[in-house]
Amino acid sequence: MSTQTHITPLHPARPLVGHVHLVGAGPGDPELLTLRAHRLICQAHWIVHDRLIAPEILALAADSAERINVGKQGFGKSWGQPDINALLIRLAQTGRTVVRLKSGDPTLFGRLDEETSALDEAGITWSVVPGITAASAASAALGQSLTRRQRNSSIQLVTGHDMQGFAAHDWRSLARSGNVFAVYMGIRAARFMQGHLLMQGAAAHTPVSIVEDVSRPTQRIIAATLGTLVTQLTQYEMTGPAILLYGLEPQQARAAARSCQQAAV
Repeated sequence: MSTQTHITPLHPARPLVGHVHLVGAGPGDPELLTLRAHRLICQAHWIVHDRLIAPEILALAADSAERINVGKQGFGKSWGQPDINALLIRLAQTGRTVVRLKSGDPTLFGRLDEETSALDEAGITWSVVPGITAASAASAALGQSLTRRQRNSSIQLVTGHDMQGFAAHDWRSLARSGNVFAVYMGIRAARFMQGHLLMQGAAAHTPVSIVEDVSRPTQRIIAATLGTLVTQLTQYEMTGPAILLYGLEPQQARAAARSCQQAAV
């Protein structure tokens, strides 16, 4: 898919070469933007953004800034990565400020390397502005730590699917007792992951938290277990972007469980 946007260089006879800022927009709440991200969005002439960028964040840009939605969708027409790369190059050649705005952090499942490689080949300079990733925002919403002494000394960030379909992982390692990992784009792959983890010995009662629209006013937290994960997802009919936190439950759920245990003593 190619853009119909009209791009006019500042000096048509001798196109300038601009700079592209690849900026993390965080999980959605504008107040979770970094100060640098906020400043660059306000100064940008062109904003090339993902489909999931919150309207409140796009509204921070100047009225004169042109916003181009290059978001990918599961069905229907979508921008191909080569088209996005070519667009960034053409915009930078106008000599104006270009912000490539990505959800969360650009370095996580954001195809950052493909875009920076294309810019390098075109002789265009670029910089990366990190953002708060969904796993951090989701764990904060749960009131839980992603790592905890005597439980897990590491955290894995995995994707539910890749270019080949449902992503293949080291399921035996992921299924270890006490393990914690975050699953991005994991809703459609939930049944696939559930089956593989159970086959590798993961306990059905292992907590799995689902956080939809993390950090936004529409945020929703669903406490499930590995055994009930698919049933819960079907029951609540997820429509917004969601992240799965395996091995973690909401703080209030832990408190309720402790109360029940104390009452039983």
